[in-house]
Amino acid sequence: MFLGKVVGTVWATRKDEELVGMKFQVVKHIGLDYKLKDTFVIAVDTVQAGVGDVVLVCSGSSARQTVQTKNKPVDAVIMAVVDTLDVTDK
Repeated sequence: MFLGKVVGTVWATRKDEELVGMKFQVVKHIGLDYKLKDTFVIAVDTVQAGVGDVVLVCSGSSARQTVQTKNKPVDAVIMAVVDTLDVTDK
């Protein structure tokens, strides 16, 4: 899993029928300081995240373990909207 920030939406009206009804978001990786990194993924949104939300993303075969993505051709899924981070830096 990794932390990311939703920075955009992918609109795809023609897609594999296994993906019909799914919303795709552009998610940039972020660090614990909330700074954006240069890398990004396209992730299926299962929690109604919006642009600007900090999210928890799961990738790889684990992305196909949610109710909405089970056995679908998905490589990344937004599975939580993060309210806050509580990090101790010693």
